[in-house]
Amino acid sequence: MRPRPGEVLHFSEDPTITRFVPHVAATSGTTTPYVWAVDWRNAPSYWFPRQCPRAMAWVRDRTTTADRERIIGPGCGERVHAIEFEWLKTMQTTMVYAYRLPAGPFHHVSSPDSEPHALVATEPVTPLGPPEPVGDLLDCHASAGIQLRLLDNLWPFWDQVVESTAGFSGIRLRNARPRPSADRCLQTE
Repeated sequence: MRPRPGEVLHFSEDPTITRFVPHVAATSGTTTPYVWAVDWRNAPSYWFPRQCPRAMAWVRDRTTTADRERIIGPGCGERVHAIEFEWLKTMQTTMVYAYRLPAGPFHHVSSPDSEPHALVATEPVTPLGPPEPVGDLLDCHASAGIQLRLLDNLWPFWDQVVESTAGFSGIRLRNARPRPSADRCLQTE
């Protein structure tokens, strides 16, 4: 599920929204009310249940060959998403909807030293039509050639990703399992 030219998308588990009104998101670092949406490149970051923690990485121009092989995997495409095992059933059973919105009122927002990750509007926005079911979220990943990794714990992977030259995004990481203790990660013989 991606936007068409002239559109952006808003993903939600609520199929009853008829108008998007700017608000301050509980997780936002800003006090400015916005309507949030994503473009074609960032849409896959929302092929998940809303509360599902996910760590995502992708190849960008400055990604080294070593980081590509270490983070993405050799011969494994351009992008990888990771979730914890306990979220798999929720991912398989949650219905997510995409709202197509006119791109005109939106502009990119990003933090310093990061790639644009979302689009925002400061005025109410009416969807271009009824919401569309995104469908099987695992199939969305497979059809787009995006690896979906199942991990016991996201933090070791996330720590490697943020230290790499790959592009990355982490969403709802506060819902991930606690970081493993150093002792738990040590191999014993």
